[in-house]
Formats: sequence, C-alpha cells, structure tokens
Amino acid sequence: MPRRTSRGWRVEEAVSAGGIVYRRGPAGVEVVLCGRTADGVWGLPKGTPEPGESLEETAVREVSEETGLAVRIERKVGAIRYWFARADEGVRYHKTVHHYLMTATGGDVANHDHEYDVVAWMPAEQALKTLTYDNERNILRQALEAIEPERSEGSPAGGSTGDGDG
Repeated sequence: MPRRTSRGWRVEEAVSAGGIVYRRGPAGVEVVLCGRTADGVWGLPKGTPEPGESLEETAVREVSEETGLAVRIERKVGAIRYWFARADEGVRYHKTVHHYLMTATGGDVANHDHEYDVVAWMPAEQALKTLTYDNERNILRQALEAIEPERSEGSPAGGSTGDGDG
C-alpha cells in the first residue's frame, strides 16, 4: 500500500545516478556542469535507470548522453537525498541520487543531448559557485576532497589504483 502525506498525496521513492566528471587543467581541477538557460539551473549530469541497469551503468550512460563525453568511473562519491512534488500528479517524491567520480575518455561537450542548453568544463571553484543546489555543491566538495590528496601527494605516474567504491 503506498504511503500518503497528510494532504493525501502519494509518496514515491525515486532513484537516479550520475557523475562528477573531472580533469586536471593548467589552472587546477576542472569539472563538467550542465545548464539550462530558461530557468537558470546548473547541475551535475544524472538520470534514471532503465530496467535491468545497474546504478554504475546508469551513471555512465546518463553522463555520456547529457555531456557528450565518453566517461569511466573511478569511484563512488556518495548519494544525495531530497524531496520534490508534482502537484498535477498528487505525488511527493523522495529521491536518492548516487554520484560517481569520473574521468572523460573521449567525446566532446559540444555533442551533449537536448536536455541541457549548455554543458561546460569549469574550474572547480567556479563550479561550486555556479551549481544551483546546495546538495550538489556538497557532493562536489566531497569529490574534490577525494581528488585533492592525489594531486598534493605528487604521486608518480600510475599512482594509486584506488579500489574504494564507496
């Protein structure tokens, strides 16, 4: 039996997966953000699993579609949770978005899909200021904390393989 809110709205769980794609540029770490001009929203690429698809497969597929980049997962960063409602459906959603740290293996942000108007590489500090939602800023900070020790340790080429996935 579905849960209901005090207003009689149905409560549904929703899940999606996406990623924080990064690279090391001349000025430091850069990440990919996706933006819409109509509502001014800037976010991280993510989307809903297709039937039978794992969260990791979803993250790679959605990030590739939304950014135009071929990507590879390095590790799981974490998950964010939030609520949103669709009044026309009488549904309140409790959503969990699983985020993975990724690197680009090819492609070009110019080849992104229609879901966003602009997809761009940005310096990490600019991305933190540009993201619309605090929960995405927080997950980006977590990702940057995972990246920064690698950069500051000055590890040799081929350094840590990093087996942590969560």
